[in-house]
Amino acid sequence: MRKYKLVVLVFGSILFGTTQCGQPEPGISTRGLVDTVGFAHLDWQMDSVLARIQRLSYDDLIRSQQAPGTVWRTAICPHDDYSYTGWLYPAVLRNIKARTVIIFGVAHKASQFNLENKLVFDSFKFWQGPYQAVKVSSLRDQIISQLPADMAVVHDSIETMEHSVEALIPFLQYQDRDIEIISILVPYMDFRRMQVISQQLAGTLFTVMKQENLHWGEDIALLITSDAVHYGDVEWGGQNYAPFGTDSTGNEQAVSHEKEIIRTCFKGELTVDKINRFFTYTADPDDFRKYKWTWCGRYSIPFGLLTSYYLQSLQKSSPLTGIPVAYSTSITQPHVEVDDLRMGRTAIATPRHWVGYPAIGFK
Repeated sequence: MRKYKLVVLVFGSILFGTTQCGQPEPGISTRGLVDTVGFAHLDWQMDSVLARIQRLSYDDLIRSQQAPGTVWRTAICPHDDYSYTGWLYPAVLRNIKARTVIIFGVAHKASQFNLENKLVFDSFKFWQGPYQAVKVSSLRDQIISQLPADMAVVHDSIETMEHSVEALIPFLQYQDRDIEIISILVPYMDFRRMQVISQQLAGTLFTVMKQENLHWGEDIALLITSDAVHYGDVEWGGQNYAPFGTDSTGNEQAVSHEKEIIRTCFKGELTVDKINRFFTYTADPDDFRKYKWTWCGRYSIPFGLLTSYYLQSLQKSSPLTGIPVAYSTSITQPHVEVDDLRMGRTAIATPRHWVGYPAIGFK
């Protein structure tokens, strides 16, 4: 639901040769960049963005810190422009300690490819990162090979067009230059189908992690990407996403509704009932392909959490506990200045057009 009038789009994979700064070998396919305006894509941009976030939002960052040693097994992180989202990225991602991160992304363009009711993977060996190429974990191919054919598809075209996974990679790589990822996009999917596929995926992960002696949280983490509500009645493609109105009272009611969703669906012990509650908050009960409340992660969030829930059950580990780290919007926090960094914004931020940002960890 982001606007791209300012974004330089680079579609398709890119092939480039070996360098001494960690780039892939000749002929190795690398997933290129979608958004070089809203997101940092060069090392010096990322260094500057983090320094400015630290200066601008130091108190917020301190308040969001968890107890020393807190490690997320699963987390939810927004994916909007760095200028708007700012400190919420490090607020949640700092507790991702694993080397391998499975990222459940939004399939914003799923309708263009008639994709639904199955997971979407890519076949790239690397993704472009600001510091060096980001390796795709070899676990991806093991996972795909063990999933039934009607539950997963390899579709590089939509993976190349999707910005939601790309947004998180620079922050993850800033923390760990050797991070490895697996991108899984979740297109239109009803809740029953989610339960069936997520149980299968959890079983596959359980088997692979046991074979490879990988520990959840320490070696591998599940990361879900989603912005919260897309609110307003201006520049939303002719749609009115402001059921409470866009005056100060209406916007306050919208934020209150957001916080109710976070409190009732994500706080405390994770259960299937809570996950289903989020789906009923956000997906139209008469047509799961439509919005009821405009969180773009109305599929990625419940699917990622169901996978986490079933994986925890298989491992017989402690129940996942949700900790709402922070919530903000594109109009309620200071924006990070990025114009001098050859970056910018991909949409407006006004009382009639704003986006909410959830930062939630599960330990």
